[in-house]
Amino acid sequence: MELHLDPKIQILFYLVTVVCFVFGLKMLTSPRTARRGNLLSGIGMLVAICTALFSFGVVDYTTILIVFVVGSAIGAVLAYAIDLRAIPQMVAILNGFGGAVSALVGVAELNSVMEKGISTLSADMQRTPSLFFGAVGVDTFIGTLTFWGSMIAFAKLQGLISEKAFSLPFKNVINSLLLLGTVVLTALLTLNASDPGNPINLTYLIGILVLATLLGLTLTMAVGGADMPIIIALFISYAGLSAGALGFTNLNYGLIMVGALVGASGLILTATMAKAINRNFWGIILGNITPPTMVVAGADDIYAGRIKSTSAEEFAMILEAANSVCIVPGYGLAVAQAQGTCRDLYNELTADGKQVTFAIHPVAGRMPGHMNVLLAEVDIPYDKLLELDDSNAFLGDCDVAIILGANDVVNPLARTAKDTPIYGMPILDVDKARTVLVIKRSLSPGFSGIPNPLFINDNTLMLFKDAKPALAEMVKAYRER
Repeated sequence: MELHLDPKIQILFYLVTVVCFVFGLKMLTSPRTARRGNLLSGIGMLVAICTALFSFGVVDYTTILIVFVVGSAIGAVLAYAIDLRAIPQMVAILNGFGGAVSALVGVAELNSVMEKGISTLSADMQRTPSLFFGAVGVDTFIGTLTFWGSMIAFAKLQGLISEKAFSLPFKNVINSLLLLGTVVLTALLTLNASDPGNPINLTYLIGILVLATLLGLTLTMAVGGADMPIIIALFISYAGLSAGALGFTNLNYGLIMVGALVGASGLILTATMAKAINRNFWGIILGNITPPTMVVAGADDIYAGRIKSTSAEEFAMILEAANSVCIVPGYGLAVAQAQGTCRDLYNELTADGKQVTFAIHPVAGRMPGHMNVLLAEVDIPYDKLLELDDSNAFLGDCDVAIILGANDVVNPLARTAKDTPIYGMPILDVDKARTVLVIKRSLSPGFSGIPNPLFINDNTLMLFKDAKPALAEMVKAYRER
């Protein structure tokens, strides 16, 4: 079957895709419009896929349709079956697959040129073959690095390997040599293959694959669990950049534009995450994500019999007297799958006319938006989900702040302790609330590994229990008060 779109029409449809992505990304910035933004972005991707298929002339559309249906079915099943606690792992896998696809298609393009000659390229590419071979090298490098880095991120998040940072001796030197080696091999591939008299030397491409694999492993193994939101955001950018580089192998303007858009968006997200947990943006780009060495008193020295425990019944009495309540969800809420019981508490409090909001830190959970997704799942109103600045404005005059499994994002040491990994990190000012109620399974530290002096404040009470049963008991006690 032969269908062939005019190149000018192709560019028009690719522009439609980019517009859908731009407006889709804009809509994703608000929980109220996020679903529509996701749908709009999906429509844009469908337009891009159809445009690409109708740009090649003769295509086996039966095979394409089968693959399309099978892939869509797998994606739909995963989207509905995935545990919301595992969303970060899912994103890591999708990033990795995106990078792998870009690298494989780049290798396939090179293989096609080896078999059929440079005449298979477009007229424009035949005039500048060095652009093609250079793009193949860059695409293969970034795509392979993204794949292996994302797989390591997935393994750490899933608990298949230790979440602790593991850095090789002379890590920066090793990474620099791997990067330099890749640049040299890409240059050799480009110079060698651009001369029509020379056969294409696959040794250079294999070398790029090996070095990119090693660099993906060394970069990601050096990242600890606390910094996973950053590395995920960075690999989102890399997946986009690899797609953009792939676009240059056949001058596919859709891939170039969308790849640039995703790459830039990922870098912006990376910068945002770096600011949110006090990491150096350029250090992240260069692979230096490891936080500074911690110098802080141990948990026993800080807590030392100063913890004030409470019960669900006492919690309920405090809430009964409160007029304004701020709930701060953290990863402990996700682990306990307590969003449903959290909604029950919200309903009970609002039914009594109390003002209830949710304070959402940018990196609460394992990735940006993690808490928003959990709470939206149980129909918490979008306008009750406050971002960092709005949350802090509310907390300053709040009667009760309830902490559900959050730790580092509410740790006041971020303001004063210069020798800790979280110093300078913007936090939620829960300590400024009149009463702080903390639901936590134990006094174990967050990902940063440092104790939290919030737990010993005069206005703090601790309930040591899993979030779901603790909230259920609190709801029951509140109803029976």
